[in-house]
Amino acid sequence: MLRRDLARLVPALALLLSESSAQQPTGITKDQLRQALALVSLEFKDDYLDLMLPNVNRALANITDLRALPIPLDTPPAFRFDPLLPGEKLPPAGPFLATPPAILPRFKKPAELAFQPVTQLAALLRARRVTSRQLTQFYLDRLKEHSPALTCTVTLTEAKALDAAAQADREIRQGKLRGPLHGIPYGVKDLFASKGYKTTWGAEPFADQMIDYDATVIERCDKAGAVLLAKLSMGALAMGGQWFGGLTKTPWNLEQTSSGSSAGSGAATAAGLVGFAIGTETLGSIITPSTRCGITGLRPTFGRVSRHGAMALSWTMDKIGPMTRSVADAMLVLRAIEGPDPLDPTTQTRAPLAWSPSYPLSRLKIGVLQADFDKIENAERKQVYTDALASLSKAGAKLTPIALPDFPLAGLLLMLNAEGAAAFDDITRDDRVALLSGQKASDWPNSFRSSRTIPAVEYIRSARARTLLMQTWAKFQTGWDVLVSPTGSPSLTMTNLTGHPQIVVPCGFVNGNEPTGLLFTGRLYEEGKMARIAHAFQSTTKWHTLMPPLFKV
Repeated sequence: MLRRDLARLVPALALLLSESSAQQPTGITKDQLRQALALVSLEFKDDYLDLMLPNVNRALANITDLRALPIPLDTPPAFRFDPLLPGEKLPPAGPFLATPPAILPRFKKPAELAFQPVTQLAALLRARRVTSRQLTQFYLDRLKEHSPALTCTVTLTEAKALDAAAQADREIRQGKLRGPLHGIPYGVKDLFASKGYKTTWGAEPFADQMIDYDATVIERCDKAGAVLLAKLSMGALAMGGQWFGGLTKTPWNLEQTSSGSSAGSGAATAAGLVGFAIGTETLGSIITPSTRCGITGLRPTFGRVSRHGAMALSWTMDKIGPMTRSVADAMLVLRAIEGPDPLDPTTQTRAPLAWSPSYPLSRLKIGVLQADFDKIENAERKQVYTDALASLSKAGAKLTPIALPDFPLAGLLLMLNAEGAAAFDDITRDDRVALLSGQKASDWPNSFRSSRTIPAVEYIRSARARTLLMQTWAKFQTGWDVLVSPTGSPSLTMTNLTGHPQIVVPCGFVNGNEPTGLLFTGRLYEEGKMARIAHAFQSTTKWHTLMPPLFKV
């Protein structure tokens, strides 16, 4: 019934911008209908307009009824996106092998461990060289000390953290180990529901929002024994680094934003304020802040991680992933949070997560998107990437230059704009979006209002074009296990639309203190292969071990 009604609404959508949601429809005139059609480049004869008017006015009445129906913000639409094309097969199951045991670092006080990766912290906890309570307390202290400079923390979950750390210590002493995240303090982007704490989505209209349950991701981290320290900042409603508390900064340069929208997750991880963090991505919100902050960011295959309890921006594009200090850490965190969830039907089609840090690179076919590197005009940036590819070759990777297929992407982003506008339809119509600090032409309030002019027919056409992109990409990547590119490659947008996984790692600096990132793209559900090559790069370079000077212990 709803889909049939929506199909009849198409010509009137633009016109409805002028209607108040509190008013009853008074009837659409022929001139109004003609003007509405002009907004979407359509023109019909007068006879056709006369026939359309009764349908349009009935549709307007249906819209009024639909708007009067309370729909909770966490209600998804009755459709879902599947990155697997018909006939496409899941990869065969493979093992998940632990990273080789680390050499335990020497330290005089726990605070010196602030920048250690999860693999090291886990080994120290198992060896009982440090306690979860000690790690938790010094990370809480660092969050309190450094968050004001970075504007990266919305809410400290201190009481929950100290209780969880005490429980982890008891269990570790008793030999009841839950896994490599047991006792590790972490932070989450503040779009994940956490019972007892505010979930603000970085936006003024939701600054006091309380959600009375935990997101699946937080439940799974709890089950793994990880210790939640903080709800970290995010760009308002998942755009950029600006939120109601200010602009989140990169710890490498406090004059610049960490970008977004997983801004606080990137900044806190890079500044050694948490052991790891979790972010989300729709169109670059893990990869971009991870690049700007000089950390590892992993965006998994669409549907790998449950989004239950996370703010929805685009039901067909939103993804959740880890932001860490190393590739090995990212795979450990991904293993803890991934898997089917009956509360998120997009997680039902999947393959087991495979990972081997010693998988032979000679068995992997690696394509380099050479044209993307060649387009870089800045000499310093070009040299950074030349050195990065040389390091990758030195690590044992055989690199073959290839080129991305050419595909027009702009029209496909109608889907994101329309879904975002639908997700925040209520606060657009009652004008609460006017409360957001970001009110530029490029910000969400203007996008939400403007997107009311996108016809349903064009939304569906965009979805069909997306299928063509998926088919084009599937054919293109048939011969390659992993693709290598600079950040800024069109592959970022393409794979956010197709649902393929990517991981970015730091690979050098330009302008003295601006991190750059090397981007790896994998096949659907084959995060382990792209992570293997990224891990090989980190095994021969030092970039992921460097600390921002202002935040050194």
